[in-house]
Amino acid sequence: MTSTKPPGGTRDFLPEDVRRREHVVGVIRSVYERYGFEPLETPAFENIETLLGKYGEEGNKLIFKILRRGEHEGTGDVDLALRYDLTVPLARVMAQYRSVLPRFFKRYQIQPVWRADRPARGRFREFYQCDIDAIGSTSPVVEAEILAAVSDVLSTLGFDDFVIRLNHRRLLASLLRASGVPDSLHESALVAIDKRDKIGADGVRAELVTRGISDLAAARCVSVFEGGGGEAAIRAKLLPGDNDGHATLSEILTIMELATAAGAQSMVLDTSLARGLSYYTGAIMEVAVPDLAGSLGGGGRYDNLVGMFLGRDVPACGFSLGMERIIVVMTERGMFPPAVSGVAVDVMIAFMNDDLRADALRLATECRKQRLRVELFPEGGRKLDKALKYAGSRRVPFLAILGEDERAKGEVAIRDLAARHQESVSRAVAPGWMAARVERARTDPGAAGAAPGVQD
Repeated sequence: MTSTKPPGGTRDFLPEDVRRREHVVGVIRSVYERYGFEPLETPAFENIETLLGKYGEEGNKLIFKILRRGEHEGTGDVDLALRYDLTVPLARVMAQYRSVLPRFFKRYQIQPVWRADRPARGRFREFYQCDIDAIGSTSPVVEAEILAAVSDVLSTLGFDDFVIRLNHRRLLASLLRASGVPDSLHESALVAIDKRDKIGADGVRAELVTRGISDLAAARCVSVFEGGGGEAAIRAKLLPGDNDGHATLSEILTIMELATAAGAQSMVLDTSLARGLSYYTGAIMEVAVPDLAGSLGGGGRYDNLVGMFLGRDVPACGFSLGMERIIVVMTERGMFPPAVSGVAVDVMIAFMNDDLRADALRLATECRKQRLRVELFPEGGRKLDKALKYAGSRRVPFLAILGEDERAKGEVAIRDLAARHQESVSRAVAPGWMAARVERARTDPGAAGAAPGVQD
């Protein structure tokens, strides 16, 4: 028998899952637009050469490749790949449409990406990313506003314990030199250091050695890249006369000062932060919460990436939030507002026999014009057992009932399912009456007993 489970690392999104995602997307979109970012979308797949060589050795292994089709199917050749992230497609777009986009371009993009990774808690093979990027300026104000926007998103969603970790690629290079790692092995060393949260300090040391770094340099790396420590402690780790290292440390501290002025919260300078993607050239950043292995998102400056497509460097900086991880943590913590996890329907309408179907449909139409969410129970019957059971399973607060007696009197029977109370209302005013009752229940759930102007 064919399995009905989705492929490993992917999920089906049931209605409540979709409502949670739309809530998060709505908050992210609203905040990003307040900071002047514009929407952008790109195709789900790219030419393979667009993606290869942009993510470092680890990233290349995780790209979902698409075989050639048609007459080339049997060759095993690859010409396309599923989108790995939203940053490289943005760089391609900037090169393709440079003449029509503004010189300083700020965009947000919320779309799924695919990675051939090992699934784990909060880690999927198909997942949404929520990116912001600013193209065209080297000013540290760019990093400051991106950090402020990310902080604003998380605070608006209800997070109060996140930490934004910052570092700088040039500072990493200075610390690697201070540890005795040859320049030719810097990229390889950063791949190992980036795994610290997964394999621990001893695991990093062992992997550095397997990558051709001496035992002494590997031990120094583990020590030098310990997180924490203030400005003085970090400067003490740099080589004497490393002017670039000291200037870079001052640069990242300036970014943090500006980001604080912009409203960013909970930032720390963490020299253990590496971020393995090879396209980063400047400041790098990650955000995490205590009870999640891994980060809620990350980013940094990548001033050379657009140049791979355009032929000349264009400064750029961005940040990507992982929606799935945000939703996992918010769900486990019960952070979603009641309206998101609550009822999907305000009123259900039931009719007692088939002669009343048209009347029920007309009532449903009038209720929807009152901006009510209405579901019509499709099967008539003198007994309401099925309709009541279904309404209960859908957590519907109000059931409107049309029967022959109600039609003869020009009324609608309305049952408050939570209060277990039923009353009759004039058919002419029923839609507005129910709208008022629903609105009252939304704003004051304990008041769902009597509607304005109606005696119980």
